[in-house]
Amino acid sequence: MKEEPITPAHAKMDAPHEYGSAMTLAFPLALEEQIIDFLLDHPQWVHGFSLIDAQGMGRGAGLKSAMEKVKGRSQRRLMNILLRNEDVVPLVEALREEFRSPDMAYWVVPLLSFGRMA
Repeated sequence: MKEEPITPAHAKMDAPHEYGSAMTLAFPLALEEQIIDFLLDHPQWVHGFSLIDAQGMGRGAGLKSAMEKVKGRSQRRLMNILLRNEDVVPLVEALREEFRSPDMAYWVVPLLSFGRMA
């Protein structure tokens, strides 16, 4: 049985998108422009995104520069993308085909609500 998303009555959904998932991509700064260009070339899946400066630590951090090695963390970007549920798999497959990089990670979570404040 398919669960319907929980949406407060006051939230205005951006029709016709009706987002059901939130994807986060984590990647090194060196890939930023390539990823942006790729997403802009695929408006059938991605209707916008937000970029956030981040620092990565741990096994997947991929410390490249001397400064990153000294600090023990890498400079990264996080990109948040709201998606329709049916667009998640094709986008992940296309990203994996285009960017075969162990330095790039993603996660997808259900989006309970989306709306604008005005």
